[in-house]
Amino acid sequence: MKDEIKQFVVENLDFLPQEAIVVVVSALPILELRGGLPLAFTFDIPFWEAFLLSLIGNALPIIPLLLLFKPLSNWMMRFGWYNRFYEWLYQRTLNKSKNVEKYGAIGLILFTAVPLPTTGAYSACVAASLFAIRFKYAFLSILTGVVIAGLGVGAAIYSIF
Repeated sequence: MKDEIKQFVVENLDFLPQEAIVVVVSALPILELRGGLPLAFTFDIPFWEAFLLSLIGNALPIIPLLLLFKPLSNWMMRFGWYNRFYEWLYQRTLNKSKNVEKYGAIGLILFTAVPLPTTGAYSACVAASLFAIRFKYAFLSILTGVVIAGLGVGAAIYSIF
């Protein structure tokens, strides 16, 4: 699914410069920086430029998500379908983020840094909201986790070939 999404985005954004496509892909849920860096590699973008573009893209949604998730969720709770979705999301996040609950902002760094499915910036923003981690700490922790993940993914991709 991840590769299909990436292919769809690349095909439909081919009018943009390759650097802009990397930023857009890195800003998307599911793909995030972990999709943007490999894409940049296929475009022959040098590592540090690719890292910076992917980091910018992945950082773009963090502030709006941290600020808007809770108020929008509270407003949407009046809809039954959202209530069910929220409960599912809450349980899933709770199961995946034991370290966030236990260690707070430090756990959020670890949660974001591990380059596995459903542990990126989007999920970390949800976890930060659910566990009421203050904005400043959540933002810095998630951004730090994204940097660590980017360095790990980038080192793996750019040193393999």
